[in-house]
Amino acid sequence: MENVWDYPRPPALVPCTRRVRIELGGAVIADSTRALRILETSHPPTIYVPPGDFAPGALRAADARSTFCEWKGRATYWDVVGADGVTVAQAAGWSYPDPVPAYAELRDHVAVYPGRMERCRLDEETVRAQEGDFYGGWITDDITGRMKGGPGTWGW
Repeated sequence: MENVWDYPRPPALVPCTRRVRIELGGAVIADSTRALRILETSHPPTIYVPPGDFAPGALRAADARSTFCEWKGRATYWDVVGADGVTVAQAAGWSYPDPVPAYAELRDHVAVYPGRMERCRLDEETVRAQEGDFYGGWITDDITGRMKGGPGTWGW
């Protein structure tokens, strides 16, 4: 078991030891055994997949939107295109094309909001999305603790 309150601040960047699969448009659009996890106090892990582990055409640059993370730097956003070529989750993925040096290994890896996909799995377990629409945490049965994201949690 992992308690989100045992995760560090600043966040830790660690390899994901589980197989990652993301489904949208009726089929798997990403399959990786090379993903990374960000572990940050009060948040379930966020999973970052190497861009080469997404199906061709599954990622397209979103509008000019960007955000800034105090730890990792400026994020750019991706529309995630389903395997059917029709389903599109707008700005549902993000990456750090030029992260700060401490997170250099994260460069160009893409995270997705699991709640905007049809299904995200770690090994054979379907993950649950972190509540809210700001963070993209992946909740599994081995993650415990009160998690940021829901109503009333913004300021802690």
